Amino acid sequence: MAHAFRARKGEIVGKLDADERFLLVHLMDQVRALVEGMSPGLPELTGDPLADAVASIEAEPRVAEEIEDPALRRLFPDARRDDPQAAGEFRRLTETGLRQRKVDQLSRAREVLSRPGTGRKGEDVHLTRAEAAVVTVALTDVRLVLGERLELRTDEDADALQRHLDEAGPDDAKAQSVALYDFLTWVQETLATALVEA
Repeated sequence: MAHAFRARKGEIVGKLDADERFLLVHLMDQVRALVEGMSPGLPELTGDPLADAVASIEAEPRVAEEIEDPALRRLFPDARRDDPQAAGEFRRLTETGLRQRKVDQLSRAREVLSRPGTGRKGEDVHLTRAEAAVVTVALTDVRLVLGERLELRTDEDADALQRHLDEAGPDDAKAQSVALYDFLTWVQETLATALVEA
């Protein structure tokens, strides 16, 4: 069973059992696949910052409407909602690098959480501050996607979802997704608090 992350002797230490780790890693894999599977047309990154910047500039601009999945629109919102042309130009200049950073963050977080744990049952998770920051950022993306799937955009949406859950009961599919969202939120909050304490 999970225990909150805490700052301890220069590390961020928490407890996640094998099922909890598997769940987090699986969700990060799904979001990474979602980002990697975005519509084609973006250049492959070479690792050369100058070549990658030029390739990004030469890519065709897109606007949010061209991204069909609402969860991807949450991860990659338009910079200018009132000016589609400016938004497309900004996206053309930044999206490749942003997508790659998200994929890299999710991959690194996955690797960190996949390491064997320590402790009696192998549940202790020891993270450096940098690793804790990577996991925290990756959890943000996972929560954004899950929140969009639950249609959580405003306080009114949260109220409507709560009313649905009150009427549907604990076996409802949305109830399980909300429980998962709450778990992700709790893990992320304890990581962020531990980072501040460290």
